[in-house]
Amino acid sequence: MEPCLSQSANILELEHVDLVRSQRFLLEQVSLQLQPGEILTIIGPNGAGKTTLIRVALGLLPATSGRVYRQAGITVGYMPQRLHIDPTFPLTVKRFLTMTGKPQQSRVLQSLEEVGAAHVLNSPLQTLSGGEMQRVLLAHALLREPHLLVLDEPVQGVDVHGQMELYKLIAGIRDQHRCAILMVSHDLHLVMAATDRVLCLNRHICCSGSPEAVTSDPAYLELFGPQAVGNLAIYTHDRDHRHNSCADCKEGNHDH
Repeated sequence: MEPCLSQSANILELEHVDLVRSQRFLLEQVSLQLQPGEILTIIGPNGAGKTTLIRVALGLLPATSGRVYRQAGITVGYMPQRLHIDPTFPLTVKRFLTMTGKPQQSRVLQSLEEVGAAHVLNSPLQTLSGGEMQRVLLAHALLREPHLLVLDEPVQGVDVHGQMELYKLIAGIRDQHRCAILMVSHDLHLVMAATDRVLCLNRHICCSGSPEAVTSDPAYLELFGPQAVGNLAIYTHDRDHRHNSCADCKEGNHDH
């Protein structure tokens, strides 16, 4: 895909955004910038406002104050946190992916192949595993050929091995499509290996920066506790998108 947008300007910006409901701040003075081709991950505890921030960034919720900017002409692909399907409603993956926009069947199959889920094309949605469902939702977001891919808890309901595979897939999608990715996660346990920058949110921004910088920030330690930092040793980030396990590091088997 050849994105028709400026590669030198931010694709998304929020500046001093507040969101107030019933005299309560859901977001307070939140600012962020996302560059084309960058992966930015929002982390934070439950109730921190992560999904709310996504909705404000996409224009689905109006900010009470502050500025929200999306580069003109961008296409957005959105992967929701979960999809509620009536168990009695007969809906196959193929039908689900062709319900909106009427993409060609070859494009639908290509999208499923890209996320490793071509084998479920004719399967009812209700029969999919957690990992298969997440891949189908990701394929649905990719059908728009987005400049900006927004992923709300993309590994929801997936086991640890499946999470590792999905994050690896997401990083590969960024590299192939050259799209920016704004991603929500509840922690940094595995996602740190597949993100460029992290924003730690608890209605306001506690800290932000590279995964390595955030994990050593006192605000992160206060929010998640020292045990969370110990878990982060499982995977480290490599700017060439190669990932090393902690076992490799301990044994000195470095390839970079």
